Amino acid sequence: MAFHLPDHWVWDFWLADDGAVFHLYYLHAPKALGDPHLRHRNARIGHATSADLVHWTDHGRIFDAGAPGSFDGSATWTGSVVRGPDGLWRMFYTGSRFLSPDSHANVETVGLATSADLHSWNKQPGPVCVADDRFYEALGTSSWPEEAWRDPWVFWQQADQHWHMLITARGKDGAEPDRGVMGHAVSTDLSNWEVQPPLSVTGSGFAHLEVFQLIRISGGNQLVFCCDSAKLCGPRAGGIGGIWSLPVGDFPGQVDFSAARLLVDERLYAGRIAVDRRGAPQLLAFNNVSANGIFEGGICDPLPISINSDGYLEVCAQ
Repeated sequence: MAFHLPDHWVWDFWLADDGAVFHLYYLHAPKALGDPHLRHRNARIGHATSADLVHWTDHGRIFDAGAPGSFDGSATWTGSVVRGPDGLWRMFYTGSRFLSPDSHANVETVGLATSADLHSWNKQPGPVCVADDRFYEALGTSSWPEEAWRDPWVFWQQADQHWHMLITARGKDGAEPDRGVMGHAVSTDLSNWEVQPPLSVTGSGFAHLEVFQLIRISGGNQLVFCCDSAKLCGPRAGGIGGIWSLPVGDFPGQVDFSAARLLVDERLYAGRIAVDRRGAPQLLAFNNVSANGIFEGGICDPLPISINSDGYLEVCAQ
């Protein structure tokens, strides 16, 4: 196992590369909670560094959740890191606000923190991007227990001179629970974001599409995301979930998630692809559930990735 903490569960994560060191930002919660399901209400973001994606030095928590009742007053969840033209690093992360201790109802929004060195982070007050109910499902408008607006993946698009944010979201229409969509927002300055209509339609067999990553491999764009077995629905109901991938053309553009294929089953989850110092793509993911269904946590050793004959990602035989 590449990274784990003996006294904390570790799960979703994202990476930044400063050219010399890989920076890992990971969700963690204390095992003293007893029930691993409680980790979501108590998640905080930690930081570790590595030269090789295998051996990690832990640096601990980067900041705390906000004050009770604030947009990130319950927990700080998954995000991504980019470096702006001003040289400042920006972390876009999910703020979670649970409405009560005995309910799963929560509102998710996107927050921003900045850093000059990827070690010390300053949170900005308030969210920078929230779900727009013109395009997306809001809490209370369906049986879904959350206002899904999380896991922001931010990237620069040279062609249109905009920053783009991909977001785990739910569409307003379609049969429940088959409403998972790719949310979308744009910005010219990384501070002011305009929410756009989703880049996919409901009905693709996923109640949610989590932890997006867009990465270019061998000259082509690939989308990586995850959905567990319990959240497969419609034509995919009863199937095996896990980490999924889909080759896409010019991006951003409309995505047909009905064409997505399983990359790794849900023994691993929240996969991220990093390019190592040899230029080879490597998949990292957290250890999800054991053979007896118990949550494990911790991040696996890198798995080499290649593209098969029909353009989809696959894990190389080892």
